[in-house]
Amino acid sequence: MDAQYKPFEIERDAQDFWEKNQCFKAVEDASREKFYCLSMFPYPSGKLHMGHVRNYTIGDVVSRFQRMQGKNVMQPMGWDAFGMPAENAAIQNRVPPAKWTYDNIDYMRSQLKALGFAYDWSREFATCDTDYYRWEQWFFAKLVEKGLVYKKMSTVNWDPVDQTVLANEQVIEGRGWRSGALVERKEIPLWFLKITDYADELLADLDKIEWPEQVKTMQRNWIGKSRGVELSFDIRNADGSAAEPLSVYTTRPDTLLGVTYVAVAAGHPLARAAAEGNAELAAFCEECARGGTSEAELATKEKRGMPTGHVAVHPLTGHEVPVYVANFVLMEFGTGAVMAVPGHDQRDWEFATKYDLPIEAVISDESGQAPDLSEGAYVEYGRLINSGEFDGLDFDAAFEAIAGRLAELGRGEVKINYRLRDWGVARQRYWGAPIPVKYGPEGQTVPLSDDELPVALPMEVTVDASGSPLKRMPEFYDLGDGWVRETDTFDTFMESSWYFARFCCADNREAMLDERADYWLPVDLYIGGIEHAILHLLYARFFTKLMRDLGLVKVDEPFQRLLTQGMVIAETFYRSTPNGGKEWFNPADVEVQRDDKGRPVSAVLIKDGQPVEMGGIEKMSKSKNNGVDPQSMIDRFGADTVRLFMMFAAPPEQSLEWSDSGVEGASRFLKRLWRLVAEHLEAGQPGKLDTAALNDTQRELRRKTHETIKKASDDIGRRTTFNTAIAAVMELTNALSRFEDTSPQGLAVVREAVEACVLLLAPITPHACHALWRELGHEEPAIDASWPKVDESALARDTIELVVQVNGKLRARIEVAAEAPKEAIEAEAFAAENVQRHTEGKTVRKVIVVPGKLVNIVVS
Repeated sequence: MDAQYKPFEIERDAQDFWEKNQCFKAVEDASREKFYCLSMFPYPSGKLHMGHVRNYTIGDVVSRFQRMQGKNVMQPMGWDAFGMPAENAAIQNRVPPAKWTYDNIDYMRSQLKALGFAYDWSREFATCDTDYYRWEQWFFAKLVEKGLVYKKMSTVNWDPVDQTVLANEQVIEGRGWRSGALVERKEIPLWFLKITDYADELLADLDKIEWPEQVKTMQRNWIGKSRGVELSFDIRNADGSAAEPLSVYTTRPDTLLGVTYVAVAAGHPLARAAAEGNAELAAFCEECARGGTSEAELATKEKRGMPTGHVAVHPLTGHEVPVYVANFVLMEFGTGAVMAVPGHDQRDWEFATKYDLPIEAVISDESGQAPDLSEGAYVEYGRLINSGEFDGLDFDAAFEAIAGRLAELGRGEVKINYRLRDWGVARQRYWGAPIPVKYGPEGQTVPLSDDELPVALPMEVTVDASGSPLKRMPEFYDLGDGWVRETDTFDTFMESSWYFARFCCADNREAMLDERADYWLPVDLYIGGIEHAILHLLYARFFTKLMRDLGLVKVDEPFQRLLTQGMVIAETFYRSTPNGGKEWFNPADVEVQRDDKGRPVSAVLIKDGQPVEMGGIEKMSKSKNNGVDPQSMIDRFGADTVRLFMMFAAPPEQSLEWSDSGVEGASRFLKRLWRLVAEHLEAGQPGKLDTAALNDTQRELRRKTHETIKKASDDIGRRTTFNTAIAAVMELTNALSRFEDTSPQGLAVVREAVEACVLLLAPITPHACHALWRELGHEEPAIDASWPKVDESALARDTIELVVQVNGKLRARIEVAAEAPKEAIEAEAFAAENVQRHTEGKTVRKVIVVPGKLVNIVVS
């Protein structure tokens, strides 16, 4: 065996072996327990980043571990290929999005293969492949037939330059994130899926799955089931005439007697009517129609409004209150109108304070008195005050009493409401799956039939910033005889909402899914960032229920267990620029001076030796220029070193701080492991292990081996804390380095330990372990080896070490027989020299023996 570790040769040989022997090709086998491991597939942006590498290494370690447990493992990979970034790149680089996308896929695939991930590449697809999205089109047409799809006018953020709808998060200070144009609020016809029909099931089934509680809570809040009252206020025009009643929904009917004004959205019919003869109000409504509508922005923006001239009549008291148009009310939420209770809602309080509107307390504080509202609203629950006949009632009693009175008057009813809104799936973009609908000359709207599918997206298309080219391509949309195709494309969440199921039967050209999906689903472990906790994961759950109800799958949920890995973070460095900005420098271009504890104290740019500012540790990103190219690390150290560092630096759920020294440490450990095996093989042939003939030193090493197997099995299999499993193996290699027995039995004990190290690390550093397993004389490849089993008898101890405390302070450590009685343990404890020193001349009040752990002597 070559004693020198040569990662590049070793990794090439292992990857050639795996590919030649199709080691990772998954085949259904009803006689075996299956394990479907899936990491969220990447967008083909050009090259992998360290977040990708961490995500996919976690999945690969779990997949290889489960394979060693004897399970039938499937781990596929594909590409989330549609979306705006490809269009932007096409505009910038003057290439068709398809070419840009497929070129990126080719490069990123080579990177994934270089890392040795155990993917079944025969199942690979990109969501921009016609063979993939044609079944999405088919599925959509079936949903139309089932009445789960509809088209309606919807108010959207519209970028007039890019000619497309923007998500709330893409509106930055009222402007389009890419074009910089002032965003308009515009009504356009859009297609929607009825996700709200499944709201209750989506909530209830969260209890069926093993997800982080934080993610479940985020989904529950997003669905936002609430019990409240929908009630109406009569509306009077400025001249006293009656207008249409105004409907509002509230979860706090207990505060109804504290209403001092009513607010409506700028797009509400009442606001529009009021603005017709009021130029100032019309201008304000137009201003409200611009800008982002994310809840985070609404919560922080200045509350502004204008009176409409209308008044609302309180349904219980008959008192009149003014009606305002307010910028914090949106048509998309609730009824587009709110009853404002500034005494008990902070948003309403800020508005009332600004416009000098009454603020009244109708809920008592903890002392039973009216709360102080001078500095803000009192938003806690309490008993009613200043509420007439309802005074003294708590929230639950007030809810029922007030709801009952409104029902008697025909002015309200109890309703279950949801924050969740139906999913708008249409986008006015080119690079997406065409929506399979056609429109007739007499206004017909018809989903395309099976024989009209797929609607293939034209690939050789030049994209510019003037909107979707599909709208300018009669060869695409004109079907003749007055019939035209839809030119909108699907939201890219559509493709990522069912890809996990298609992996089960990606080669089926005749159906969307087949019986193989029932074998593999649900995904046993799904891995990805918590930033996808709501939309992607919610839509995938929704799609699974749709597929189930159409008879395509039998499962209710797509992902049984979810692991959300933490971010990869790194130090940042910058210099301030004359215009007030910052120029960021990559950590590789900076030399950091550290104190004796390794803490950074100053830094200079290597190329000019001048100081740079330290910006702290942040998520790796292009904007802060603190990313590390995975390929450069692979080229320098090899894939196994990168994988080992990624798994050792932090538990999966926590942030991982990048450290060049940590990578170098991982490389040193692999070299040491390689050298350890080489030295063992040079030491001679081991004898046959005879556990009954072992001396104490041999028995101690064997105990360490099986303790390590037990810990690593639990750490990887149950806890997914790979870092502690690696640390345990490192401790075992240290013990091996200190073990100097080269007798046949000594070598036999070492051989067992060395083989355990190799197999325990095989999921993490598979290339090196593939080679080492072969060097250790095994004909079967490491990929087919079983996970080491714990010999419980090896864990038994003849003696154990106990801590001895005096008055709770550590004073000695003693070695006693494992089965020693309490009296013998006490005697050994008192015999310890340091214990005698701290008990001499004192009265022993109590002796506490905790079996297997400690002795505590209480003296006075």
